[in-house]
Amino acid sequence: MAKFMDTVPEAFNRGNSDLDKPLDNQAALLKLQADFSGEQRLGAFEGFVWAWIPGEQNKMLFGTFGIGCSRLEYHEGENGWRFYHREVLYYTDPRTGEVLETWTNPFTGFEVEVMHILNDPVHRFYPLSGGRFAPPYPYKVLGDRLVFQMDVFRTQPNPITRAEYPLHTQQDVYQSAEMWGISGSLKEVNDPEVTAAYCHTGWVRLAMWLPFMEMGNRPGHLVYHSQTYSCPNGPSDLPDKIRAYTEKNHPEYLSAPTEWDNGRQENSWTVSKEEIDRRREAGRAVGQSVFSVLK
Repeated sequence: MAKFMDTVPEAFNRGNSDLDKPLDNQAALLKLQADFSGEQRLGAFEGFVWAWIPGEQNKMLFGTFGIGCSRLEYHEGENGWRFYHREVLYYTDPRTGEVLETWTNPFTGFEVEVMHILNDPVHRFYPLSGGRFAPPYPYKVLGDRLVFQMDVFRTQPNPITRAEYPLHTQQDVYQSAEMWGISGSLKEVNDPEVTAAYCHTGWVRLAMWLPFMEMGNRPGHLVYHSQTYSCPNGPSDLPDKIRAYTEKNHPEYLSAPTEWDNGRQENSWTVSKEEIDRRREAGRAVGQSVFSVLK
């Protein structure tokens, strides 16, 4: 018999889910995203990033390759699940797939240092009821495919303000959207002997120009489109050059966090602000630019 974690909610269903019941619905989603054995789970996501500028031809800017690693715990006193998670997304050459260290901006002509997305941690909390990320979640059953659709639009104060960082941000309000189609085999999700069902996710993200692009004074935004998939064999399922680059430069992203840290979430904008400030304090600014490659 499959070994599920010892602590689970009362009436937790290991399989044969009634997807219209909130707890069954949530368990089905988490079986796709995590592992009810309590072991960590690795996933990968790869795709492309496009520039969308009003009145101009859209342009592919980057390839992307991301790695996320998660671990799940149920906490009765909090009435929900802690989803421990960290993730890295590399910007790559869209032709060769090589991880970029510098990039020539086709709109400005300047070469800049690339800041990859290093979100550590980016935890989530899944309450059994009430609050953000509470079930039930919208779903469809298409033959044997179970598909959850989740759309998250964010509007919040931008940590990188126009007054202080005019080259690095377009506005004082941070806006983004992430749209997920999370899917897997209904038969596998319903199997009480399976603690983690294989998952494929289609992911789209709409975002402002990245701070390292130094295009705060220009209109437009970015469109990310990626395919996300489980890595049931862990890091060995990653492409060789991505695994080797990660083992050398960011090995921590091949394992899940162990500390909850009050559910803290980092994102590319909070991390970018810290990096811009460090470079300014170190005297690396040339005018407003801190990412330009000087030759």
